[in-house]
Amino acid sequence: MANIKRITLPSGTIYDIVDQGARDLIEELSGYTAFLGVTTTALTDGATTNPITIGGESVTAKKGDITTYGSKEFIFNGTAWQEFGDLSALGDLAYADTASASYKPAGSVSVGTTTATPTITISEGASGNGYQVKGTVSTPTITVTPSTTTVNSITEVGTLPTFTATVENENLTLGFSQGTLPTKGENVTVATGIQSASATQPTFTGGYVKAASSAVTTPTGSGTFTGTTATITVQPD
Repeated sequence: MANIKRITLPSGTIYDIVDQGARDLIEELSGYTAFLGVTTTALTDGATTNPITIGGESVTAKKGDITTYGSKEFIFNGTAWQEFGDLSALGDLAYADTASASYKPAGSVSVGTTTATPTITISEGASGNGYQVKGTVSTPTITVTPSTTTVNSITEVGTLPTFTATVENENLTLGFSQGTLPTKGENVTVATGIQSASATQPTFTGGYVKAASSAVTTPTGSGTFTGTTATITVQPD
């Protein structure tokens, strides 16, 4: 675990880390402190445990003696142990070199479809024995008006900001990169629905012709022509 005593910000400004409580305590006890070593005896702030075990041996602490237990530092005031240092509260990023993330926009654009069924009515002409209807039916003209909207395309999605943290010679240096914004592309017109759809009425062109066989009956009355259902797919230009 690395120790830190100063922080360098992305701007280059350096700040020393100060524990005022520890400074006051050290100032009070300066001149007669002694570091005993690392103890295996469980200590907490205010504990009166004495003696303690250091290096497998029992050691009786005197006022001003210092020891460490785990990540915490303690000083003996003659009666109890006082905690004056603890680095366990630092999070994972305190010792991480880099931190990054990625983002990819997702989605889809769909267009609708419509159908039209033309109906053709044929009116018969004069009737007579040995005649039949012959002719052609015109193709209807279908007109579809879509609803549209304009969207912006993106040529580059950009990058997220990144943060870095490095520790060297007990100096924590924080780095920051602001990343880049997405790059806007050309406007694109897309269909969002159907405003209207219409179809012209097909027409019959022809008449009666002499049948080749007398078995053909004479057409009478009127008939209705029903075309097949067509599917129209609307796509943007």
